[in-house]
Amino acid sequence: MLETPPAYARTAFTNGYEFTQGTGYALPEYPFVAPPEIGAKQLVRHPIVIVGGGITGLSLACALARYGVEAVLLDEDNTVGVKGASSRGICYTQKSLEVFHRLGIYERIAAKGVQWSVGRTFAGDDEVYSFDLRQQSNFNLSTQPPFINIQQFYIEGYLVERIYELGHVDLRWKSRVTAFTQNADVATLTVETPAGSYQIEADHVIDASGSHTPFHDWVGATMQNKRGDDRWCIADVRFSKHPPVERHTWIEAPFNDNRAVWQHLMADDVWRIDYQMAPNADPDAVSREDVVRERLQRQFGKDVEVEIVWVGPYAYRSRCLDKLRVGRVFFMGDTAKIVSPFGARGGNTGVADADNLAWKLAAVLRGRASPTLLESYNAERLEAAQQNVQVTNRTARFLRPADGMERCFRTAAISLAKQYPFARALVNTGRMAVANSYTRSPLCENTGGQSVQNVAFRWANGSQGVVNDLLQWADGDLLVLVFGELTATGLERLQRLAEHAPVRSVQVLAPDERAQAVEHLRDINARGSAHLQGACHVFGHAWALLRPDGYLAATGEAVDGQLVAAVEKTLGLR
Repeated sequence: MLETPPAYARTAFTNGYEFTQGTGYALPEYPFVAPPEIGAKQLVRHPIVIVGGGITGLSLACALARYGVEAVLLDEDNTVGVKGASSRGICYTQKSLEVFHRLGIYERIAAKGVQWSVGRTFAGDDEVYSFDLRQQSNFNLSTQPPFINIQQFYIEGYLVERIYELGHVDLRWKSRVTAFTQNADVATLTVETPAGSYQIEADHVIDASGSHTPFHDWVGATMQNKRGDDRWCIADVRFSKHPPVERHTWIEAPFNDNRAVWQHLMADDVWRIDYQMAPNADPDAVSREDVVRERLQRQFGKDVEVEIVWVGPYAYRSRCLDKLRVGRVFFMGDTAKIVSPFGARGGNTGVADADNLAWKLAAVLRGRASPTLLESYNAERLEAAQQNVQVTNRTARFLRPADGMERCFRTAAISLAKQYPFARALVNTGRMAVANSYTRSPLCENTGGQSVQNVAFRWANGSQGVVNDLLQWADGDLLVLVFGELTATGLERLQRLAEHAPVRSVQVLAPDERAQAVEHLRDINARGSAHLQGACHVFGHAWALLRPDGYLAATGEAVDGQLVAAVEKTLGLR
């Protein structure tokens, strides 16, 4: 295994401007190593081949490595990020941060990125409303913040270094897939490298290669497409005098011809500012340095001092596949769907795709679940993709309304929201992403399907733990949390269940309750609050069945046949 590559090298920011050219960082480059298949007389078969080393593919690879599952990742480049696109994704949700905590890179993200929870929405010169996500129940229980802003390539770099540390996954750089076939027995990929071409076989192929993937044509994937005329210019800039560390949104910005503007702080004191342009805007013209600087002066004043790190035009569109699995190929990230970046529903859903499939592949390959478990990936993540496309399309229509009824509605909503709190929900500048619930899952009972936040508790020795610690202890098995006292029959049933199924159980107690199981904890955090039971959506004496991805599979009251049936269903056995 290669040694861990060096960390990022900081370079000086420059005032020079190059069209769609990042100038703020020197991205790390990883060495190409000729794979053993070149020159081999026989095809080598691998259980998993991941195509694409962006945030989605690397998240999947890192999750598999953490489970100890062997895989090969093929990427046609030798670095992270996209050359010529400096920031790309910047806003990472609480659920993604919880996943990154499990993968072992959260602390680096938290140290490098910028936390925020306050957002303000303006129309003209008036503030329409503001919000603090930490006051909302969707975000206020987890030990991770609602959002952290950080350039996407940082996270990708942290994932690469973590994969090198964990082993199990062979990262193959400068490896481009040029052909693909599959049948009932195996998938075969042709790979082009600097050392020559070779073929590789796989049981499962995960396509995370991005929106221009050739796999759609190779497998005959069908999809729903929508392309609008909304045009934007994105500017990554550095100020000598900082704006507030808040999410600022203008629906009708007077300094941008009454079009929308977004303003976010990222790592390294770089601000991402998105300017909505006229539908017929010329990308070259709106991205010229003199035009960008004049636009910044209109927003921040004539005396504003900025360094332009990167500028690029952008056209929003949406796409969603009809099926996320075709034969042996799984689609995830931008190969599965493309959404407008309103509410941070792009890269974050790719991370969720990876987290969803990783534990299922691990369970099947380790012989702990039926292969039919893999079918649930399509059911669960297609529902999430369709929901995210729908939500972001609605935002796009609010920000770029058609003349007539849509524009009349927007004008009325903005006017009412300035005076009446009820109307603020009608102002749609992007519904902030939360973990999607699974209502069509073949694995979850009707009491499950929700994500359990990474809340804190106390171990039996009084030290603090979090839900992710429990999931890591379970090591890919299902986790049963039993709240309150147990009957002797209940204890015996849990012991039998652990002997015959990949399940681990923990008794969850109030501070004054008597422990009956060796594995037990106290539902109380460092501030004296109890959140674990609420995070699992149960009350009183009850049990909650958690999946390795932190999703609730089912809940119940008595430890009986209902729990056994839920375990079988979650493993794809029913």
